[in-house]
Amino acid sequence: MEEVDDAELVVERVAALDLGKAGLEACVRVPHTHRPGRRMQELRGYGTTTAQLLEMVAWLRQWHVQRVVMESTSTYWKGVYYLLEAEGFDCWLVNAREVKNVPGRAKTDRADALWLAKVAERGMCRPSLVHPREIRRLRDLTRYRRALVQDRTREQQRVEKLLEDAQIKISAVLSNLHGVSGRAMLEAPIAGERDPRTLAQLAKGQARKKIKALEEALCGFFTDHHATILQMMLDNIDRISAQIAALDTRIEEAIGPFSSQAARLAEIPGVDAVAAAELIAEIGVDMTRFPSAAHLVSWAKFCPQTHQSAGKSKAQARGKGNPWLAGTLGRIAFANSRSDTFLGTRYRRLARRRGAQKAIVATGNSVLTVVYHLLSDPDASFIDLGPGYYESRINKHRRARDLATQLQALTGQHIAIRDGKAVITDTAA
Repeated sequence: MEEVDDAELVVERVAALDLGKAGLEACVRVPHTHRPGRRMQELRGYGTTTAQLLEMVAWLRQWHVQRVVMESTSTYWKGVYYLLEAEGFDCWLVNAREVKNVPGRAKTDRADALWLAKVAERGMCRPSLVHPREIRRLRDLTRYRRALVQDRTREQQRVEKLLEDAQIKISAVLSNLHGVSGRAMLEAPIAGERDPRTLAQLAKGQARKKIKALEEALCGFFTDHHATILQMMLDNIDRISAQIAALDTRIEEAIGPFSSQAARLAEIPGVDAVAAAELIAEIGVDMTRFPSAAHLVSWAKFCPQTHQSAGKSKAQARGKGNPWLAGTLGRIAFANSRSDTFLGTRYRRLARRRGAQKAIVATGNSVLTVVYHLLSDPDASFIDLGPGYYESRINKHRRARDLATQLQALTGQHIAIRDGKAVITDTAA
């Protein structure tokens, strides 16, 4: 037999909450006062207003509850969790899918609270990651910033569709429709200027080389109807841009306590100040929550899942994971797709064989591994392995065979490697 390091997991005094929007069911289970080895339990219902929750806090303290466990039901858990956390309770947030998947069990709110209490007191559940208050506030800022960026992008796309409706084709000539030149050519028609030559002369910098093409692109039937709608769209874009700038300032203030960690993350190719703030907001800076880098990668759902049955391995979906973190890692991988770095080489060599989506996941896996070690060790710094890392680790004979196979595909001749040399043996069929 093999000894394992599992400790006794029974929690003597536990409370479990089944949450709803307007109310909750609470179950407290404690040791029996007169019969050793037996348990006592009590179920009560409370509203989710602050006054009702404070009444529940007094009840939990009356029974000296050690741990409060609740399910991650929508966003209803947040107010309850944060209030109990502020009152000094040890709170656990658990995944409902992991504690309720029992066929044949009665399904009511009170039964759910009782079942969760029984599961929690025996240590048969694990807590989900809930960041401290400073990280949560930073996360609120970074997530809202991304939502605003997406809103601004949608509004800019509406502008382009409106111009297509008016047969204005400047988006086919200018690389950035909302740059200095493009914005001037959008505002002038609103003010009443419709002459294509006059509008084309508003081009600045490199765009002046395209004046002839701009004159042709600006020949359309832009009317006052289009001007009214376009003005509203530009106003929305300006409003959202101002809000994004204000959020950037708040994010810079919120990231202050973690500036050293953000600076180390910014050393990774493809990670700018915004991406570093998003990584810290989603992962946090306390890597003791993850026993290893592999655990962090698995939590983010950026690793393949093992699913083996009857000696055969089968494909298994990774799950959704954290979509905000996945978006950040996707942008980092895309930024490295053409870079002359280790991450860029990793992306390209996998994209050729497995496709872009799998290459993004694999590159994100590498980024998370680097992030884990940078945040785990304050003295660690990023050192790029270089674009030739894989080439240096591949056996030269294997590399020669691969090159011979590629050459055979191009020439149609059968090529073999003998004594380190390529020999044409015959013509391939």
